[in-house]
Amino acid sequence: MMMTPQSHTSSYYAASVNQNTDYPQLRGDVSADVCVVGAGFTGISTALHLAERGYNVHVVESNKVGWGASGRNGGQMIGGISGDNKMAATLGSEGERRLWDMGWAGHEIIRERVKTYNIDCDLKSGYVDVAIKPRHIKDLQAHYEQLQKFDFPHNYQMLSKQETQHLLGTKAYIGALRNDGNGHVHPLNLCIGEAAAAVSLGATIYEHSPVLDIKRGAKATVVTANGSVTADFVVLAGNAYHFLEPKLRGILFPVNSFIIGSEPLSDTLANEINSEDLAVCDPNYILEYFRLSADKRLLFGGRFTYFGSDPEVIKKTLIPRLLKIYPQLANTKFDFGWGGTIGVTANRVPQMGKLAPNIIYSQGYSGHGVNVTHLAGQIMADTVGGTLERFDVFANIKPTWIPGQHIFRNQMVALGMMYYKLVDRL
Repeated sequence: MMMTPQSHTSSYYAASVNQNTDYPQLRGDVSADVCVVGAGFTGISTALHLAERGYNVHVVESNKVGWGASGRNGGQMIGGISGDNKMAATLGSEGERRLWDMGWAGHEIIRERVKTYNIDCDLKSGYVDVAIKPRHIKDLQAHYEQLQKFDFPHNYQMLSKQETQHLLGTKAYIGALRNDGNGHVHPLNLCIGEAAAAVSLGATIYEHSPVLDIKRGAKATVVTANGSVTADFVVLAGNAYHFLEPKLRGILFPVNSFIIGSEPLSDTLANEINSEDLAVCDPNYILEYFRLSADKRLLFGGRFTYFGSDPEVIKKTLIPRLLKIYPQLANTKFDFGWGGTIGVTANRVPQMGKLAPNIIYSQGYSGHGVNVTHLAGQIMADTVGGTLERFDVFANIKPTWIPGQHIFRNQMVALGMMYYKLVDRL
């Protein structure tokens, strides 16, 4: 499917970006050690890891660096790997510890990148999982015990109903688990900063260069309208926006999520609702999440059944949900409303695999993308270098093929939303 190149969505992140990228289109035939398709977090993380190891890597992007979910998500840096219990069952007695360590590796990669390359992306520590129902408290207590079991090095604590309501300035929650090992970030500035770091080490990035075909062989050739990259390895990193390979399109649900951004709040109001500048997320399947931006805007996100991008529709739907949590924001103006698509797998396990001996892919992070994409980039680079131990943890869990997904995906997603809304009400 030929995609028309696009600029960034009208998000708060695009409006507050440190620099607008202007990488050239791919023109002519070139060669590389590795060609990465997609310049979101997975692709850019892969490219930076490879460039640090001395590989000649070229990144081909349909739109702009960070154009998809990587540059428009909630900015919440949450540890853990979705579906890790299914993976642990395949790894024996040591599996739980291995997966626990991998589940936090992305955070350390991000922090190291920000420090090493001096990336200005508003990176902050502090996150709260909130509880709405008693069963949520039990789940949070179980996670708290895991943090204890594995000697988690960052501050964490269970919060009572009173403590939670005081911390977040709302009566919407009955308890919480605070974890300062998690945090939040301006995702577009992070992605663009990592891209600049990769380029500084010799990587090449092409924007506005949709891939039309990938020719297989001893070397693979990635073909665009005006050029090609022939490489020893190809890494496919398009996630929910990948439309080229039917196999990848059929094992992933593209699920829309939406965010609104307020005007900058007064110091008094910002301190009332989030005095410690934490990211917040509820435990529902049809979840809601929010945090403050660096300039004290409230960024509030959630999912609903809508397949368009009209900011006014997004605001009209999400503002009432926000006001149930924070009625004190009734007179607040909202400047932004935007959405994007995340890749959700049927079993919630991220998908890594091979389409050919020298064509590998990673996708389907099911809401943990900021963290797990950075781990995935490291694993992709390891795999190119011949080390497949962590790659195989994911590749050995076969994804579920969803017949007709690319034709009826909107209807399937709508039905799924209805089902999970019922589950959330139990």
